[in-house]
Amino acid sequence: MDPEDPTIIAETELLGAAASIEAAAKKLEQLKPRAKPKQADETLDFEDQILEAAKSIAAATSALVKSASAAQRELVQQGKVGSNLANAVDDGQWSQGLISVARMVAAATSNLCEAANASVQGHASEEKLICSAKQVAASTAQLLVACKVKADHDSEAMRRLQAAGNAVKRASDNLVKAAQKAAFDKTEDDSVVVKTKFVGGIAQIIAAQEEMLRKERELEEARKKLAQIRQQQYKFLPSELREDEGSH
Repeated sequence: MDPEDPTIIAETELLGAAASIEAAAKKLEQLKPRAKPKQADETLDFEDQILEAAKSIAAATSALVKSASAAQRELVQQGKVGSNLANAVDDGQWSQGLISVARMVAAATSNLCEAANASVQGHASEEKLICSAKQVAASTAQLLVACKVKADHDSEAMRRLQAAGNAVKRASDNLVKAAQKAAFDKTEDDSVVVKTKFVGGIAQIIAAQEEMLRKERELEEARKKLAQIRQQQYKFLPSELREDEGSH
């Protein structure tokens, strides 16, 4: 085997991504929610839900990346990738695209595991968890697109890959729902005491409006920053993924 062959490099990178996800999953397995008295009617509290959902995502993304490696190996064996010198540049770009997206899946899963860890220790917001889970789902979708560009959709490897992708999406959705519920419950608990005096009440309204405007401005700045980051990343994506992203 030629160590410089982009198809060999891609398979090595995919297996490396799977290994890094499994390492993050092992850390999650050792986590325990903070000890606190449980309510009589409480079956599975927020922290347990977050840990279970995060563990499911880690297991699903690990299976996903391994399935991508099997799909890539199948394409090499079928001669659809790496066998024709005339397509060497195209195959090389495809392999590089697969590598970059696999790294994105691994990084997103690692970030999610860290956010889940911080969350159960009381150090991270539900918003961070939600963003991390959505990033895992987005990078998973890109990996599926990257593999489908060259693959036979009816092959066993592609069916497994699609099943793993669906499992990641389900687990990510479960985590988002749990985090959103926790954020909503927290908001419900923070009851606002309105001042009885009229002047005090007006001051509260002005302060609340001021806070709202400030947060709207921060949201707009965050949107611009995200758009700039995506624009930068877009340049490094293979053309197939660019077309897919542009269609959304």
